[in-house]
Amino acid sequence: MNQTNLFYTIISILLFDFLFYSYLTFLNNKRFDDKIPEKLADVYDEEAYKKSQAYKKENAKFSRMTSLFSISLTMLFFFLEGFKFVDDLARNYTNNPILVALLFFGIILLGSDILTTPFSYYQTFVIEEKFGFNKSTKKIFWTDKLKGWLMSIILGGGILSIIMLFYKYSGADFWIYTWVLIAVFTVFMNLFYAKLIVPIFNKQTPLGEGELKTAIENYAQKVGFTLQNIFVIDGSKRSTKANAYFSGFGSQKRITLYDTLINDLETEEIVAVLAHEVGHYKRKHIIFNLIVSLLLTGFMLYLVSLFISSPLLSSALSVSIPSFHIGLIAFGILYSPISEITGLFMNYVSRKFEYQADDYAKNTFDGRYLVSSLKKLSKNSLSNLTPHPAYVFVQYSHPTLLQRIENLES
Repeated sequence: MNQTNLFYTIISILLFDFLFYSYLTFLNNKRFDDKIPEKLADVYDEEAYKKSQAYKKENAKFSRMTSLFSISLTMLFFFLEGFKFVDDLARNYTNNPILVALLFFGIILLGSDILTTPFSYYQTFVIEEKFGFNKSTKKIFWTDKLKGWLMSIILGGGILSIIMLFYKYSGADFWIYTWVLIAVFTVFMNLFYAKLIVPIFNKQTPLGEGELKTAIENYAQKVGFTLQNIFVIDGSKRSTKANAYFSGFGSQKRITLYDTLINDLETEEIVAVLAHEVGHYKRKHIIFNLIVSLLLTGFMLYLVSLFISSPLLSSALSVSIPSFHIGLIAFGILYSPISEITGLFMNYVSRKFEYQADDYAKNTFDGRYLVSSLKKLSKNSLSNLTPHPAYVFVQYSHPTLLQRIENLES
């Protein structure tokens, strides 16, 4: 294969991906006005259902616009030899391959973020505001943006630099050392993400004494789940949407409740949600996902090591000087069909795990409270209750609300 054929292979992959997901979204959007299934009839009253339809349609229209903008910009960047331009720009300042790569990715990521920021601003302060979800301020929005940039520079830049050092000193074997680095970093983040990263963006406070904490502790004791860390996060400073999550393992495991969740649900419903999260832990879902993720990462890195030194990858993007960072861009796109397949598999497994966690909550607590909590959370977030099956199969990591309720009531 020559560089021209490889270039058009890359373009074909990008266009196919865009058209495929556009068609899936089209199928899903056609079902926005479908009648709500009988089991979900009590989720929305007539007024709330009209509001949810309007919310879905407005988001769909906005998504079409942003997707079209994104693919158009991407095609222009490829055909106008944008990668060559940025690479030449970086090399005007230094010949050090690590610094060139850092400047290269920094320019591209910063430029992309600047171009897409107006869309995220509109999403937050127009659409989410219009439907009563947004609680963020312009100060929080821009502060989050600056913090995100800073973290990308420190973490992203640091990891990329180490990987390139591995490549410089070990050649094709760099993938082994990179795999170990990513494994260590992933485990570390699983253990300490809530302690190190979350506080940068949100305030976390221990759940105070009272009915809810007592109910949670009683349930944890009943199922033999050692739990010392229950925190409340101030999610309401950005959105009214509720959530809860489980993080860490061993002595570092903790449960984090959004303050919006506490406001929206009754005590028994919150315990049911946490019983679901405990189910993930008891069924070893977290460990399974971690191991599979690392195995897939190792497989990808091995493939990278086979092709990254090929001048063809760089020349396909019109860059005359072969380099690690240009090869990484080209390989990432070529690998995306494999990534889509593994993504389908992981989503399928994830949906199975959700059923298992629901069953655990039903068997150790009470399925009725989990059903009522799921309905309330769906209503409060104006969720789509009638998604297209094909869209669910490809995009959903969770079963639909109807599927979960049918499973809980079976």
